[in-house]
Amino acid sequence: MSLHPLTRVAVSKRCPSYHSTRGKSVKKVDSGVGNAACFWRTTMEMDMQRVLHQESTGGRVRGALYDACLVMGVVCAAMAWQSGMAGALVPEAGTFGGSIAAGMSLINSAGGMYAPVTTRSTLAIVWRTLLSLLLVLGLTYIVFALTGFDQPTVVMATAMVAVGSVTLRRAYLTHSNHDPARRRSRTLIFGCGEAARVVGQTLTAADPDVEIVGYFAGPNEKHPAVPHELILSTELSLTATAHRLRVDEVVVALTERRAGSMPLRELLDCKLAGIKVYDLNSHFEKRLGQIRIDYLNAGWLIFGDGFNQGFARTAVKRVFDLVCATVLIVLASPFMLVTALLIKLDSRGPVLYRQERVGLNGKPFDVVKFRSMKQDAESDGKPVWAKTGDSRVTRVGKLIRKSRIDELPQLFSVLTGHMSLVGPRPERPFFVEQLTQEIPFYAVRHSVKPGVTGWAQVRYQYGSTVQDSLEKLQYDLHYVKNHSLWLDLQVLVRTVHVVLTGKGAC
Repeated sequence: MSLHPLTRVAVSKRCPSYHSTRGKSVKKVDSGVGNAACFWRTTMEMDMQRVLHQESTGGRVRGALYDACLVMGVVCAAMAWQSGMAGALVPEAGTFGGSIAAGMSLINSAGGMYAPVTTRSTLAIVWRTLLSLLLVLGLTYIVFALTGFDQPTVVMATAMVAVGSVTLRRAYLTHSNHDPARRRSRTLIFGCGEAARVVGQTLTAADPDVEIVGYFAGPNEKHPAVPHELILSTELSLTATAHRLRVDEVVVALTERRAGSMPLRELLDCKLAGIKVYDLNSHFEKRLGQIRIDYLNAGWLIFGDGFNQGFARTAVKRVFDLVCATVLIVLASPFMLVTALLIKLDSRGPVLYRQERVGLNGKPFDVVKFRSMKQDAESDGKPVWAKTGDSRVTRVGKLIRKSRIDELPQLFSVLTGHMSLVGPRPERPFFVEQLTQEIPFYAVRHSVKPGVTGWAQVRYQYGSTVQDSLEKLQYDLHYVKNHSLWLDLQVLVRTVHVVLTGKGAC
């Protein structure tokens, strides 16, 4: 049996029965029949979990569509009233209303307006709301200004009031616990070990609309890691307990998964009764937008959905990259010229520097960036992680790294095809070799082109350690598995927020 080179190392680490020798998978023969069948048992189990898995984003989509339809309706009505004839709705209202409504929904989605959270401070909530307002109002003005619509003052004012009101309403509903239409989802966690404890903490911190009804212990879990008062009685079956407690979803979070631990029939009965059933990896992917390495095995990646990298998706992404990179280069050219001048005046050395990075399918390429460090920053020739407060960074370098201006020359790498606008951050070969040995599945991120920005960059702080690389990989895996034009657009809008706030800058 042959494994893809990107996953061979990961599989051998997760399943000791298989080892790689010169590109071939060799079965290790020993007296443990269970150990020898590790890989097949894992994949068969994940095949059943794929049947049980269902990821729902209906609530967020409905919210975005509702807001978009509301704004579009107001704009269409205002244009019809202004023109005095319903016929004006056909050629113009669709363009105006559709563009504004779609842009508003995208901006608010990227700003987290459709994902209820409890961990944001009041200042963060106000800042996000003001930023969304600024962007949607600016978008509305640009749409009307660029089209030259006759006497647009009343219509434009109505449209701006509509998008502003809808954005403020959405911000209130998202960050308020007093939404009368909101119903808390009742969740039962199947397991009581360390994995179940982590899931419980995640649900409590990430989603205020989730109510954990309790933990149902697995048959082989002898050492609970959750409070005893939250552990449910096992006198009734899992299915009967779920029905009795009126559970909406079950999260399977078993630390111990030996034979007999997974009551597949009962889980299937829950599924057939309309109760959502999530495995551990699907839970983290749904709630946090990441794929956790500590609970991941190759079977879940192989038999799960995602990884849609066919010709159509590749072509759409390439066209998107070319158009966006060209527009951004034109818009950013004045900033790049000023940056080049400041670098030259600030310190000796070249304005740009080249550095070898690892790209698609592990192939090396040269990335070009504005120089933000002193010349000969690695005089001993040994690569060193950049860190917060790095003494090698110049005065201008601090500014351009914080604002991400130092990354702008990479747009030319997008045009040449070595990079994409959105994708995992390209790393240096020295670190890639180290991280591939220490972190399972690290090489999977090289199955797509590296990006100027990415899901990990907008969701996690600047990484300067192996642990940081592991955390960012979990977001990279989510992107590689689920990347789409919609996700790319969300990343780009979130990047604007990161640039304006300096979040994650080193």
